[in-house]
Amino acid sequence: MGEKGLKTPDVIVIQKEKTVFRMDGNGRWYNEFGRFEKKKIIDYFHSAIQRDEEGYFLQQEKDGYLEKAYFHYDDTALFVFHITLGESVSLRLNTGKELKLNPESLFIKNDHLYLNLEGEPVKFTDRTMMKIAAILEEKGEECWIRIKGKRYKIPEIHEKKTS
Repeated sequence: MGEKGLKTPDVIVIQKEKTVFRMDGNGRWYNEFGRFEKKKIIDYFHSAIQRDEEGYFLQQEKDGYLEKAYFHYDDTALFVFHITLGESVSLRLNTGKELKLNPESLFIKNDHLYLNLEGEPVKFTDRTMMKIAAILEEKGEECWIRIKGKRYKIPEIHEKKTS
């Protein structure tokens, strides 16, 4: 029983090996028929992303129970989908979460810009890279971001190769 005597719904867990949808390295959804095309469905999937100790999943209430479906994704399940440049830089993620950019959370990996959000990598899409480029500076191999007149160096993360 849940709070105030209400019965908590049963949870049906679908492991990612059995899930029929996945997300690519650019935040696009696919199933066995190809790339999702309907914006309403795409937006719904993004807004339903959650994470627990087992990984990323989508959850919905269905017929009186909770359906929790883990899914495959390339690289990360979190993306910066919108940027507003101004006195500060505001970000909106694919999940709908909005936050102010902390420039010290940025890093570069495999020529892509990310931010660290509570230990989770969030990747900038090509479209958001075009917008944030207005406040990025490159000098040799180094990349910097300028916010409120201050420059912050963006570190590059090199993955260890395994053989």
